[in-house]
Amino acid sequence: MTPSADPEVIVFNLKRRYTGVSATVNALVPLQLGQWRLGYCGTPLSNGVPCMTLREAIRLSRKPPAGRAFRIWHVRRDHEMMAGLWARDVLRLPIKLVFTSAAQHLHGWFPRWLISRMDAVISTTPKAASFVPNTTAVVPHGIDLARFAPPPDKLTAWADSGLPGRYGIGVFGRVRPDKGSDVFVDAMIAALPHLPDATAVIAGLAQPQHQAYQDELKQRIAAAGLSERIVFLGEVPAGEVHRWYQRCLLCVACPRYEPFGLTPFEAAATGCALVCSRTGAFEELVQPGVNGYLVDTGDAAGLADAVRRVMADPEQARAMGEAARQRVTQHFSLAQEARGIGQVYERLFAAA
Repeated sequence: MTPSADPEVIVFNLKRRYTGVSATVNALVPLQLGQWRLGYCGTPLSNGVPCMTLREAIRLSRKPPAGRAFRIWHVRRDHEMMAGLWARDVLRLPIKLVFTSAAQHLHGWFPRWLISRMDAVISTTPKAASFVPNTTAVVPHGIDLARFAPPPDKLTAWADSGLPGRYGIGVFGRVRPDKGSDVFVDAMIAALPHLPDATAVIAGLAQPQHQAYQDELKQRIAAAGLSERIVFLGEVPAGEVHRWYQRCLLCVACPRYEPFGLTPFEAAATGCALVCSRTGAFEELVQPGVNGYLVDTGDAAGLADAVRRVMADPEQARAMGEAARQRVTQHFSLAQEARGIGQVYERLFAAA
């Protein structure tokens, strides 16, 4: 997985903290390296691909790559768009800018202006595209089906967790209000007394500003006498999170707002049944009654009811997980995402 010394495409990920965008880049870049002369600029990732600095990307881009009229810079954040505009329009480097937009709301005036200056825009869902008038293509995020694969036996996989119970219910992501961590806790307090074989895990970091919020959730759990059955795992290393998906029989994703939301897609690829709130791309993933259920955002009672319906019959939950895996395989594979992005690159190069 060695980047090209003369890349035609440079993929950017300048944010230091690992986020959903980082996870997308982490998964895509190794695959794209086999399809394009590619370079990676930004924070080191667990995929092991060597990275260049922004200064190095600018120096490298002072002239076009062999056989091309320009390089493509693929950016995914506001500050990366700003760096690209500076390089293209002020430094006059021979580059074209591709931006991926996931937000399902109207951007502020400044991001809208930045996006309007891109040479191509990829939206991750049709709803996201509705807020970006210059969308070039809709390309959903994809999942690495080899890494996120089902365990040999989903119904016995929880034994590997070292936690009580026979089956796991997991929620994955930062512990904070917009992720609905309190909604999950309230739902589990209501549901778990009816599910004696289940244990719930919360896999995600609470940043310092959300530590008091997490402490209050732990107090609620303790008051309900469920401290051994609702467990905070803290931040799970990116290279280990798939093991927790494999251990869980059900994945819950209940944010109040989400641009796309990768975690239930990853969990579905490992054979998890799903209960998700109606936000992000979850309505494109979840087929109610087939691979899981959808609930309104912030509806803890509805979430508890949906969890009980799935987990009341572990064999049914396993069948739902298999259907979820099939859904991701057919519509949300990493190969499909790379192909859709590649078509945008090809269009730009062909237009030159």
